[in-house]
Amino acid sequence: MAEDAVLAIDAGTTGVTALLVDHTGVVQSHGYRELTQHYPRPAWVEHDASEIWDATVAAVGDALAAAPSYSPVAVGVANQRETLLFWDRRNGTPLHRAIVWQCRRSESICRELREAGLEPEIARKTGLRLDPYFSGTKTLWLCREDETLRRRIAAGDVCFGTIDSWLAWRLSGGSAHVSDTTNASRTLCYDIDKLAWDDDLLTLFGLNAAVMPEVRPSGSRHGTTVATGAVPGGLPIGALVGDQQAATFGQACFAPGMTKATYGTGCFILMSTGDKRVDSQRGLLTTLAASVGDSRPSYALEGSIFVAGAAVQWCRDNLGIVGNAEQAEALASSVPDAAGVVFVPAFVGLGSPHWGPNVRGAIYGLTGASEAGHVVRAAVDCLAFQAQDVLDVMQQETGLVMPELRVDGGAAANDRLMQLQADLAGTSISRPMNVESTGLGAAFLAGLSVGFWRDEAEIASLRRESARFEASSRAETSREEYGRWRQAIAGLLDTQLPPV
Repeated sequence: MAEDAVLAIDAGTTGVTALLVDHTGVVQSHGYRELTQHYPRPAWVEHDASEIWDATVAAVGDALAAAPSYSPVAVGVANQRETLLFWDRRNGTPLHRAIVWQCRRSESICRELREAGLEPEIARKTGLRLDPYFSGTKTLWLCREDETLRRRIAAGDVCFGTIDSWLAWRLSGGSAHVSDTTNASRTLCYDIDKLAWDDDLLTLFGLNAAVMPEVRPSGSRHGTTVATGAVPGGLPIGALVGDQQAATFGQACFAPGMTKATYGTGCFILMSTGDKRVDSQRGLLTTLAASVGDSRPSYALEGSIFVAGAAVQWCRDNLGIVGNAEQAEALASSVPDAAGVVFVPAFVGLGSPHWGPNVRGAIYGLTGASEAGHVVRAAVDCLAFQAQDVLDVMQQETGLVMPELRVDGGAAANDRLMQLQADLAGTSISRPMNVESTGLGAAFLAGLSVGFWRDEAEIASLRRESARFEASSRAETSREEYGRWRQAIAGLLDTQLPPV
């Protein structure tokens, strides 16, 4: 007889992963399909929405086939946030390629709205700032470029959504046009205090209530699957959740002060602030954390770093000095330190906490003795430096004690990098046995919504630690290296940074 499990879909930026998670929180199988990245112009990034759906069906098929003794009782979806799409309400046809969160095409719109003095009111309602990262300015760009789309939005015969909405629509056979609070809170159109779409913001960004999805808590009954390819029919869609909030939930960061950092293509750090909204004055974002059912909304402070692991990929793809991640770390470890070299990977500007959209990448401190190893070492170490910029501000602005930093993502497997982070943060770094925290978070939320798990306490008991890092004797030297990083950032921004 088959054992029960929860099916999790993690629709990320570079690919779609499907997991089957059993009652003990162990991943029994997974499937994966890569996504094509489309770059029609410099700094523009797009995805084919139909490919996202096809990749989802294929990844689910792989996961189910790899664990035939397990039967899913619910499905949870985590997704790349801020990526947006319009599709035909009648037949589900995408009306354009999805515009990805990394895309910078709406920079001029952000500048226009900022100069009009609109940013303070937008921040008050949404907790966000005017940046192309978020969905709203991209929708306004589409509306200005496509008169037909603008007319169809006015007529209400199209659907707007982030990728969670698109997948819920497809999973449900077109019967569910829904989203969750975490994804809605990243659109620039959602009031995070009232927990509702804001009519004035919808109008500002070319939208209206008729095209928007119904917003529910992350862990809710969002619909029921219709059998399609390998996707089973009749499953409750028990969770929709933005990937970073999913990872925070998967890491069991429930109490105020508990913090997670995901080191992937970018680096995203969330600190739980509980039911208290904390508005940052120094470049962090206020956002909604994942919630289940009718529980009170929960807030978080977030630092969004656009380029993290992608800095090492740049050394591979653009400089050709390493072949893969393993070679990069071997080369970085072949030198005792970066020998004064500082790598600032601002390829698409700087995110939190500095927000320099027009800043571009730089390498400082090169001498005649600099080697490839020093450059790669600096490219790896900048992940920890960027994270520390955020962690320092988080603790100062919240006044909360961060008992430890829980880490995940591909680069979290790098022991040397995690040790550097511990030296800088002055707190314990906790790495879990399973670093697929995003998929786990989606599974846990879906399981809670259907009674597969009881409560957050049970979820917390399932987390298993694989390694812990404490500050070492090298901490003082690491802080000196971090000081050089801050000098480089100050130079690029042409400003003096606040003390840490």
